Amino acid sequence: MADPFGRAVRDHHRGERDEPLAQRDGEQTREHPIEQFYFTEFAGEGENGRWLDARLDGPLLDLGAGAGRHALYFQERFETVAVEVSDDLVATMRERGVEDAREGDMFALREQFERDRFRSALAIGTQLGLAGSMDGLRRFLGDLAVVTTPDATAVVDCYDPARIETGELLGYRPDPTPGMAARVMTFEYEGELGETLLFRLFGPDRIREAAVGTGWSVEEVRYGDEGPHYRVALEKA
Repeated sequence: MADPFGRAVRDHHRGERDEPLAQRDGEQTREHPIEQFYFTEFAGEGENGRWLDARLDGPLLDLGAGAGRHALYFQERFETVAVEVSDDLVATMRERGVEDAREGDMFALREQFERDRFRSALAIGTQLGLAGSMDGLRRFLGDLAVVTTPDATAVVDCYDPARIETGELLGYRPDPTPGMAARVMTFEYEGELGETLLFRLFGPDRIREAAVGTGWSVEEVRYGDEGPHYRVALEKA
């Protein structure tokens, strides 16, 4: 399967990238900021860094770990397992020094890990939206509850449809359901198109609703300085 996203991140790490990684929705395109999103060092500093650091403990499961930005920091503090679906991203993480980088699917956790394996989990990068639906989100949270301890914590992120301005998010698709929307986009690199990605966008209340009965509850919702992006701290109910 074509993986322009993973190849572009790998090539950037190796100093071999000569073309941009593009996000595409039909004829609309935007350059994806690889350096900013995946290669700036996370050092647990600043208000946001300290907030995240305080909510995670080991063993940690880093889902959709990208180039290992967070894994590199947290593995110095406790056991960290970084999971990515892309071979190229797993290779990139290993080259950068991530000690336990594995190929895996964040939506098939029960098949990959035993019960109570992790004390906390992290899924930063809005890949939560690839759950595809409210039912998919419930299944993910339920599976995550199985592979984490009874006192576990987790941090995930998403875009809040209620805060999205027209034209702000490439591939945005409105939805009449409150707190719901979608995003459709494809990555392109060196003329190669990846598969079309469908992200469901869940507002905080939809995550609270999906968490009911999964073992999780929403402990805190934290928005960035501006815009629709937010993070959710979860704890076992």
